[in-house]
Amino acid sequence: MSKRIEVNDLNVYYGDFLAVEGVTLEIEPRTVTALIGPSGCGKSTFIRTLNRMHEVIPGASVKGQVLLDGDDLYGPGVDPVNVRRQVGMVFQRPNPFPTMSIRENVLAGVRLNNRRISKADADDLAERSLRGANLWDEVKDRLDRPASGLSGGQQQRLCIARAIAVSPQVLLMDEPCSALDPISTYAIEELIGELKKEYTIVIVTHNMQQASRVSEKTAFFNIAGTGKPGRLIEYDDTATIFTTPSVQATEDYVSGRFG
Repeated sequence: MSKRIEVNDLNVYYGDFLAVEGVTLEIEPRTVTALIGPSGCGKSTFIRTLNRMHEVIPGASVKGQVLLDGDDLYGPGVDPVNVRRQVGMVFQRPNPFPTMSIRENVLAGVRLNNRRISKADADDLAERSLRGANLWDEVKDRLDRPASGLSGGQQQRLCIARAIAVSPQVLLMDEPCSALDPISTYAIEELIGELKKEYTIVIVTHNMQQASRVSEKTAFFNIAGTGKPGRLIEYDDTATIFTTPSVQATEDYVSGRFG
């Protein structure tokens, strides 16, 4: 089931460049935490450290701790592939495999993990995952057609179905609605509300209204200038961040005075 995340003094590097400095925060299970802040302040870099996606970039490294229910994801001998199984990721642009069928897209992660699965179990898992992503009713009659035939919003929900098919405990979403129209965005936001009953969710968003609608907690990141590291400025209940933040820079950002 969903897990608690603790981040302790996390520093993120690209080569020698310190991109994100000194982040410490705790994320409760079955909540939605929004990461907000201006472009280039390290939100996407930070979220990618929570499932060790950051280190697929050559020269990238991390110092500090990321604990998932007390287990250090960066501890000695920890397999990053196993981490990514527990902590799923949905990206900014929908990235289904265009030549694969809708059904095979949902099962791609499971097959990648070399899990042998009978056809009946595979069909059941595909249906469960598509239902979980609120997509089943729209695609149940064309499961064997290519995913490229779906709309952008449907493709993004398909990617969410693919992420939840491997039974993660945490779902990371890096601006999952930025490429979508308002109706598709609404569908994803509704879905996030459903998914948090089972998963711990962390979402990067540039949309202030979205952050206030979907999250219980909000983390505001900022950057002092080009070439400086991104930092976590304030982390609190979402209502507090948007109405009575304790740092002036937070207030300036959420009220639209900069960013």
